[in-house]
Amino acid sequence: MELEITTLATRPELQGPMWQMSDNWPEYIQNDPVGWSHFGRIVAELPEYVLVATDPDGELVARALSVPFALHKRGRDGQLPDGGWDQALMWAFSDLRQGVAPDTVSAIEITVAAGRQGSGISGVMLSAMRESARARGFGEVVAPVRPSAKHREPHASIHEYARRIRPEDGLPHDPWLRVHVRAGGVIDKVAPTSMCVAASVGQWREWTGLPFDQPGEVEVPGALVPVHCEPERDYAVYVEPNVWVRHRV
Repeated sequence: MELEITTLATRPELQGPMWQMSDNWPEYIQNDPVGWSHFGRIVAELPEYVLVATDPDGELVARALSVPFALHKRGRDGQLPDGGWDQALMWAFSDLRQGVAPDTVSAIEITVAAGRQGSGISGVMLSAMRESARARGFGEVVAPVRPSAKHREPHASIHEYARRIRPEDGLPHDPWLRVHVRAGGVIDKVAPTSMCVAASVGQWREWTGLPFDQPGEVEVPGALVPVHCEPERDYAVYVEPNVWVRHRV
């Protein structure tokens, strides 16, 4: 499929369709407070870091959001943070507010419209993100990758899972990590607290349809690790690990 990939800064009229594009993200993921408070700011303040893809009929089929930040400033020293996705967002907008020059681009999201997955579009968008960063003078793109098949093994160690490879070709076991490595990415480390969602058990029941009436670990569809539930205290917490991948561009 031939796609036209541009930035939202070039095609601002696609902002509405971009938000309306159907996707398969679980509702609880959309309630990470760091993401909720910063996500819209990428579109408003950094539209040149938002890629949109349309098919030959003009239909929006994918979006890719990234943010620039100063990974090599003093105190960060080029080390990717344990806080992963959340920390990248906070660093990016802190640097923007303080006028700190960025030296690295972090991927934030690549989403393909529901019904269009499985056709290689995500890999095309990843390549476009790398090229866009290179064209802006950056030498590296980093990505707090949400492994696409980890939810099938919620009790597996993310540290073991991130390094698991296929014996036939030595590529990562996980499909989305495999796309990154095939594109030239190198797995760097696990981000153990990449995203945190803390909410009342009532909210979790509403989001998932599960009872959340027993203390301990609750397996939630789509979650990479179990959610920790404390029904007597009326809360449950999901701490999602991601995997940092570095791309030289």
